[in-house]
Amino acid sequence: MPLTNNVIIKLNEITTMVEDKSKLSEIEIDEIKKIFKTLVENNERYDIDEIEFWFKNEGSWTTKEPRIRIVNISSYIQDKYQQTAHLRVISDDDCSCGN
Repeated sequence: MPLTNNVIIKLNEITTMVEDKSKLSEIEIDEIKKIFKTLVENNERYDIDEIEFWFKNEGSWTTKEPRIRIVNISSYIQDKYQQTAHLRVISDDDCSCGN
């Protein structure tokens, strides 16, 4: 699945936000988490391999560790959202518990 324009825009935001591309600060990590959380909450889906490929080829991310950290964050956020999303689909009205 190719990256959507919205995802690419957010990846560019991350690139602009991170000052030292060789390491991520805790504040930057928190902001990156928020960006990916917003994406998945807005039903944007992305392929983790495509995210990794994008950062590798973007040009300014020469150190591998921060790229891998961002990819891991994107994967974690997407997986977490997908695991909990199906729980939100069931409402109390649909309960077959006899009440």
